[in-house]
Amino acid sequence: MLTIENLHAAVDGKTILRGVDLDVKSGEIHAIMGPNGSGKSTLSSVIAGNEVYEITKGNILLNGEEINELDAEERAHRGIFMSFQYPVEIPGVSVTNFIKTAINSSRKAKGLNEMPASEMLKKIRKKAELLEIDTKFLSRSLNEGFSGGEKKRNEIFQMAMLEPKLSILDETDSGLDIDALKVVANGVNKLRNKNNAVVIITHYQRLLNYISPDFVHVLHDGKIVKSGTKDLAHELEAKGYDWIK
Repeated sequence: MLTIENLHAAVDGKTILRGVDLDVKSGEIHAIMGPNGSGKSTLSSVIAGNEVYEITKGNILLNGEEINELDAEERAHRGIFMSFQYPVEIPGVSVTNFIKTAINSSRKAKGLNEMPASEMLKKIRKKAELLEIDTKFLSRSLNEGFSGGEKKRNEIFQMAMLEPKLSILDETDSGLDIDALKVVANGVNKLRNKNNAVVIITHYQRLLNYISPDFVHVLHDGKIVKSGTKDLAHELEAKGYDWIK
């Protein structure tokens, strides 16, 4: 699914990633942990195609295809979805209309016609029911006045509708209370299948109490310095990061 080979990346001439190697297969959930400033969010942004960052060495491959030169929109059309730590508000654009536009934009990029309205409505109802979302929520303006939990619920709904191959959750648990954490975890667990993969970027272990990753990686000073099972996350919670440097 996702293969990262000796990835180096910089912003404003400052090197942040210093040789990241990662292999994420279909059906897997990988958690990437590390102290502040280790390069976690940079890694997620580089995978998603944020043009602020420059790849100076190495490759990113999605299903065997190198995507280094693709912009963020092209990567999204190929199946990469990123959940942001601080989603933007878009007044006047409902959740439903936003997702309709996103889906039809992706279909157009693949040479397909727009999804028929009846099919779109059926899919919206199905995914809303799966994620236990009140349909009234979908008529609200995108993220306007949303609580932290509602913003995360909205992003999980987008993920459900777009059905990406690879979902990147960038510190999506930051500042969330326990109920909002469960919203995120419930969505990820329900949407997980053998044809997709999830990369969770997080500073804390608490989200992993509700989502069971196949692998946990520790990023430090721009490199993955240790990998293991979910037990590694518990060890980090108990000991911190200093012992692993």
